[in-house]
Amino acid sequence: MLDSTDSRLLAALQHNAHLTAQELSEQLNLSASQIGRRRQRLEAEGYIEGYVARLDATRLGLSVQGFVQVHLSTHGPEHSASFARLLDTRPEITSAWAMTGDADYLLRVYCADLSALNRLIHDVLLPHPAVARVHSQIVMDQLKRDGPLPT
Repeated sequence: MLDSTDSRLLAALQHNAHLTAQELSEQLNLSASQIGRRRQRLEAEGYIEGYVARLDATRLGLSVQGFVQVHLSTHGPEHSASFARLLDTRPEITSAWAMTGDADYLLRVYCADLSALNRLIHDVLLPHPAVARVHSQIVMDQLKRDGPLPT
């Protein structure tokens, strides 16, 4: 179980994972050693999965962000596993969700340009034997970045 101090610690780390134990102790009114022990416990128990840097896609030359809905023609464990393996091979597919509703999967993709997105759809996704069709949407503007989880 998380107590309120754990929740506040997780919230602080989501906003800035670079905070030192001393900085966190000042924010949370605990000693640095208590912060360190809590942080280690939260990591060991899987509440904290890891630490990452958030990069600027545009500065990296990835000017097209899109969402691709994938509709399968064939459902079954073999086709699903094969499709999941395909997703793992493509760095431009940064997130993938199995969905309810019309589409079976929703993919978030980042590409250098529209031609790269077109190649991903026509040369990679559509040739997969389980894929019936795809529907892509290009992000015009991102109003809110992926934010921290509510704690």
